[in-house]
Amino acid sequence: MATKPPTADIDETRVHVSRPKKVAVGVPAVLHALGIANEQMGVARSVQTLMRVNQKDGFDCPGCAWPEEDKRHIAEFCENGAKAVAEEATLRRVGPEFFAAHSLDELRAHDDWWLGQQGRLTHPMVLEDGATHYRPISWDDALALVADELKALDDPDEAVFYTSGRTSNEAAFLYQLLVRGLGTNNLPDCSNMCHESSGSALTETIGIGKGTVSIEDVHEADLLIVAGQNPGTNHPRMLSALEKAKQRGATIIAVNPLPEAGLMRFENPQTVRGVAFGGTKLADEFVQIRLGGDQALFQAIGKHLLEAEAAEGGVLDHAFIAEHTSGFDAYRQAMTDAAWRDLVVATGLPENALRRVGEAVRTSKATIVCWAMGLTQHKHSVPTLREVVNVLLLQGNIGRPGAGVCPVRGHSNVQGDRTVGIYEKPSTAFLDALDAEFGFAAPREHGFDTVQAIRAMRDGQVRFFMSMGGNFVSATPDTAVVEAGMTRVGLTVHVSTKLNRSHVVTGRRALILPTLGRTDRDRRGGREQRVTVEDSMGAVHSSRGRLAPPSEELLSEVAIVARLSALVFGTAEASATPSRAEEMSRAEDGFAASAPPIPTSPPLVTTERGSGRPQSDHGLPEHGAAEAERPDPAGVQHPSNVPQADWAALEADYALIRAHIERVVPGFDDYEERIDKGRTLHLPNGPRDARRFATVDGKARFTVNRLEYPVIPRGRVLLQTLRSHDQYNTTIYGKDDRYRGIHGGRRVVLVNAKDIVSLGFAENDVVDLVSEWTRPDGTIEERRAEEFRIVAYRTPRGNAAAYYPETNVLVPLDSVADVSGTPTSKSVIVRLERRA
Repeated sequence: MATKPPTADIDETRVHVSRPKKVAVGVPAVLHALGIANEQMGVARSVQTLMRVNQKDGFDCPGCAWPEEDKRHIAEFCENGAKAVAEEATLRRVGPEFFAAHSLDELRAHDDWWLGQQGRLTHPMVLEDGATHYRPISWDDALALVADELKALDDPDEAVFYTSGRTSNEAAFLYQLLVRGLGTNNLPDCSNMCHESSGSALTETIGIGKGTVSIEDVHEADLLIVAGQNPGTNHPRMLSALEKAKQRGATIIAVNPLPEAGLMRFENPQTVRGVAFGGTKLADEFVQIRLGGDQALFQAIGKHLLEAEAAEGGVLDHAFIAEHTSGFDAYRQAMTDAAWRDLVVATGLPENALRRVGEAVRTSKATIVCWAMGLTQHKHSVPTLREVVNVLLLQGNIGRPGAGVCPVRGHSNVQGDRTVGIYEKPSTAFLDALDAEFGFAAPREHGFDTVQAIRAMRDGQVRFFMSMGGNFVSATPDTAVVEAGMTRVGLTVHVSTKLNRSHVVTGRRALILPTLGRTDRDRRGGREQRVTVEDSMGAVHSSRGRLAPPSEELLSEVAIVARLSALVFGTAEASATPSRAEEMSRAEDGFAASAPPIPTSPPLVTTERGSGRPQSDHGLPEHGAAEAERPDPAGVQHPSNVPQADWAALEADYALIRAHIERVVPGFDDYEERIDKGRTLHLPNGPRDARRFATVDGKARFTVNRLEYPVIPRGRVLLQTLRSHDQYNTTIYGKDDRYRGIHGGRRVVLVNAKDIVSLGFAENDVVDLVSEWTRPDGTIEERRAEEFRIVAYRTPRGNAAAYYPETNVLVPLDSVADVSGTPTSKSVIVRLERRA
């Protein structure tokens, strides 16, 4: 049966270390997952819930974004997925009595694990200026407080609206409409901290900020390079796809500073081989690269391919290069000039090891490169990923079966949120379509990304902060700066399912708005609603929770945004002109005849647009004519320039939101029909579908990138922050990192045994980690994380690793990737300092 939440934090004095594992998943993973599920949900609820995860008539796992095959297993979840579901479907509750019993100071003193283990939030709560405790507040009063605060802003750019990847397409689309209706593009999201570098590099080189492969391509690949990624912990269902590729003859090369069990051997618990016969060896070669050496690795591969072509011929796809690419000659010259000795120093690998990887690429018939945060969180991440593209272009490995780029997203709808408009730098085409659909002029000036938003909070420029899901305080770099900046905000608002640190580090006033999760039944407008999500490979499908919500006081994210929009933009009686989709839905449901008047935005004042293009009688373009009928953004849409929508109708029927998305976002044609009955909508992908590249010159672009890699000062190590196995993003499920042999605690730092000796320490010494960041003016800033136990581990010399969010305090706010602005959480210079 379900157990009560813990009463004490993790006792770091009880941490102990065992030998790291060399095999992942198997029966131990199943037992561990079921144990956590039982603790949170009890046996009956665990079975009821887990059998619906990732099923066509069930709900999408709130964990990672790895796609499902069309044919589903009866148990279509992994260990960490089961943990994520258990945390959300828990029987533990955090209600008004909890907040009455615990002051804010008391809650701040607890660790992230204790906070997250307390259970589901059940009621809206408010923290008044100067108060010591949260107290309950009605939904009407809570949303009125938010609306009043937004209306009182002197400038809409004084507000910041963050989004977590958990948010559905429908909620995210309404959320960005609310924000742009207010007049700002301040829409930072979790992508800014993870795959922003991927999007920047891919958009520049192949014209789309997404991967170009499908799950079938993974199965068909001849060579898979998995770089800077730990699928055994972060995307365990990916192991099944790698196993299938391996069984079809694929070669797998793992590139990582740390050896990870998930890429050594996989014991698939759904097969006899996995349970009884030792499973499947995955990686044919483990390339233990130095932190930040991946750009040099891919330059080495490219150089090897070009040398082999010059010596023997038959290596490059000359027809593809000539027809579909630009910049090849400059790239070839740059690789000719590149020195092998520099590539060896940067990677920490001998030349013959680099050539061995290059030879595997040379002989491959179809190559996919997969990556995650290990490649995206360095200063030179964008050049690194450009080099990945260079290597693939040489052999035409984009736009054909079994080949392409595969950035593996870490949260279940983070890619979908970006697709439907959660972006601080939206395209003109998207904004034009949004204007045409909703009869207003959205702002064109770019907004804050995550790091810029923190800087603005630090500098006192933000009066309002709202987070749609997530745990902003624990997810972001430079914790001390973030916490200080958050306290300068007038009102902080968090739409959340569970308690986390962002609820206890607040603005002068704070609101917690509890919301439905993926597992919860969402009944609106007299019917059960479904939402949609997009996976890491551009496939969109529906999700419908089936559990009774943990409280009758919860609202869905869609309902929260819709009601807030009605308050902010004003309401009028049903005489206001509805959109076509809303008219159709009312007619189909008999809604117009039976329902009371529905609040809407003020009636649209139809005027002739500056473009002179024809408009329908309600000021919106006719279906399918968005390109021809975009409004002039400078023209007058409405006296108060707000989006025209029937907010109450959108809350009551999410299909209406999808109808709007269909007309605004390319690729969602026949949206409703294509997600019906468990079907999947595959979004168009120019490079994959037709070798069509929406770049500046219409071709895939070879690029020339100056070689960069971290230089580690004497007596220092280069630290990467990472997750433990009992963790997903900032959610900490337990105290162990089973595969790495860490048990009972989290404040450990993994260091090469020879470095421990050379730095004058011994294993199990307790040290402070002090980061050193050289500012542009040459001065050095220091940041400190206290009391970490040294663990000898198989890392490259000079490299170290420790868990976040505990080490986020070490990551300087202004140390970001060039171009993308992603924090450099995999490249932090630190010294170990003995505790006094």
